[in-house]
Parts: sequence; C-alpha cells; structure tokens
Amino acid sequence: MQITDVTLTLFAWDNLPTTFYARRSGRGVGGTSDLGLLRILTNESLEGHSFLGSASWPASQDAPGLIRFLKPLLLGANPLERERLSELLWQCSRQTTIRTIGAVDVALWDLAGKIAGLPIHRLLGSFRTSIPGYASSPVLPATAAYVDQAREIKAAGWTAYKIHPPQQPAEDIAVCEAVRQAVGDSYTLMLDSVWTYGYAEAVKVGRAIEQLDFRWFEDPLAEQDLYNYVKLKQKLEIPIIATEYPAHGLNAYVPWLMERATDALRGDVAVKGGITTLVKAAHLAEAFHLDYEVHHGGNSLNNLANLHVILAIRNTSYFEVLLPDAAQKYGLKADIVVDEKGLVHAPSGPGLGAAIDFDLIKAKTVSILA
Repeated sequence: MQITDVTLTLFAWDNLPTTFYARRSGRGVGGTSDLGLLRILTNESLEGHSFLGSASWPASQDAPGLIRFLKPLLLGANPLERERLSELLWQCSRQTTIRTIGAVDVALWDLAGKIAGLPIHRLLGSFRTSIPGYASSPVLPATAAYVDQAREIKAAGWTAYKIHPPQQPAEDIAVCEAVRQAVGDSYTLMLDSVWTYGYAEAVKVGRAIEQLDFRWFEDPLAEQDLYNYVKLKQKLEIPIIATEYPAHGLNAYVPWLMERATDALRGDVAVKGGITTLVKAAHLAEAFHLDYEVHHGGNSLNNLANLHVILAIRNTSYFEVLLPDAAQKYGLKADIVVDEKGLVHAPSGPGLGAAIDFDLIKAKTVSILA
C-alpha cells in the first residue's frame, strides 16, 4: 500500500461563544475560526482522516506548512510505517508546527485502524473500555456562576469538576471554597490556574486547596519555570501537574522528570505531535510511576484520538471535556458523550471510529489545499 495524495480542506467554524480560559493572557475563543479536514489517500481506496485546528487556533495558520513540508514526505510511502514517518515528520519541526505533525500522525493511525478493521485502542492494546469524564470550566464572571455550574455538573452524573478560576489569588481561593461547600466534601475537584501565579501566590493558593482536598493543582506557574516548580512541589502536599506546555515532543519531558518538578505528566495529540508521541510519553511516565493525564484536544477528532490513547494506557484517571461543548465539538455527526454515570465509552468503529459530517464540511468549505 502507498500514499497517493494528501489534501487539507479548510472549513469555517462560525458562531463560537465568547469564552476565556486564561483571562490574564487573553487566551479565549469567540466569533469564527476554521478547521482543516486532513485526508491521506492510498492506492487501495482507503483514507485516513484527522482535523487540524481548534476554536482558538484556526487551521489556516498551520495549513500551508503541512502541505509544503510534510506532504512530500508522505507521498509514495507505506502508511503503516508510522514510526519511520514520525521520525521524518519531526525532522521538519522547524519548518512547520507540532500541530501539523500531530494531525498527520492521527490520520495515519486512523488509516491503520481501517486497514486492520479495528479501533485504534485495540491496535494499541486496550486496557479499558470506558473511563470517567470530568468537566473543565471556562473562566466565569462570578463565584456564584462556578457554584451553579459545579452543582449542575454533579447532578448530571459527572465524576469530577475542574476550575479555571478568575486568576487572582484571593478570588480563586474564594471560588474554590464556595464550590467545595456546594458539592460536598467527597466530590472530586481540581484547579487549573493556567500559568498565572508567581511562586508566593502559588504557595498560598496551593495550601488553601490542600485544605479543601482538591485532587490536583495544575499549571500554577509559568510553563517553563522549572526552578520554582521544584520549590513548589517540595512545599506542597497536593499533587502538582505541569508539562502540558511548552509544546514539543517526547524530549520536552526529560528536564521535568530529571528535576522531579511535577507529580504527573500531561499532553494531548495536538501539542505533543500525535498518538505516537502520546503513547510513548504515557509509557515514559509509567516507568517513573507517574500518571499521564491527557489534555483536551481542541477539536472533535483530536478528542477521539486522545480517548483511544486513554483507553490503551494504565496510568491515567479521566477524560477531559472542556466547557462549553459548543466551543469544542464540531464537524462530526455524532460526538463523544458522557453518560448518566459520568463515563465515556470506547468507540467501536475502525480507526478513530468517527462519523464525520462531510455534508457540513462541504457546505462550509473555504478552500482546499492540495
């Protein structure tokens, strides 16, 4: 089997709700974006698919580099030689982006599953067929809004709720205290401060949520502040999770492990370069007896790819669902759902098992890069 063509169809994603996850840095979504449907075609009429882009990072920003630099490496290649192709793709990381490498890798895994007639998690070696989902809040306008959302999430059967707070230490502590009181002592809560605090602020907030029995403290310091992460981890008892960024591949984890700067590793297929890297990273974490908690993928097919990895590894706890769903789910006829018991279940179809809405993509097509 050979790859005969690689195309990227850019399609509009309109009417996105205005949403923030990191108010200080202005990282938010709203209005319009675009996604790219990547198609890897073969001489045996099978195709691998993935989506490029997200609500906050339009595919059009990365698309030209994928076609210019990565497509030539794929043409004529055997798509089942994923490890060899992954090495070639990473050699172009200075010419293109890690998101494009991730999109190509996901599409190759989708194709492999279709060739085998199996879901990707079966190819990887399934460890489970379902996993709890947790709801991950946006930045909300007031403490009462967090309380209301947390109550709704708990009542709907979700097993955990993660707070993206206002990102002012005193307000953040007040939000965490109010949410804990609202949901009770036994409900699982996490805090993701999105690289907001200095060291002293992180100690203050961390001690407060330790007393509130939060499950973990995520990204409290600047993403590359390794020195202060080491100090913070020594100061606090609550597990600290970092390494979601800086965006890079497997080697990005090495200093965090060597310096013992985090209690778990983190990543997703978009910012770590696909399923191939994600699986290696999870196994690397396992060798150090650390968990690997998977970040949301930014689009519907990335989230499916993340789910396949989660189902095939031992050392992870949850599937993340970033709220609101309307800012994260688009382009599929049927998307991932959390059931009444708070669980997400394994896809059963070959490859990603995705029901892509090709009619919507055709209607919203902006351009086709080939």
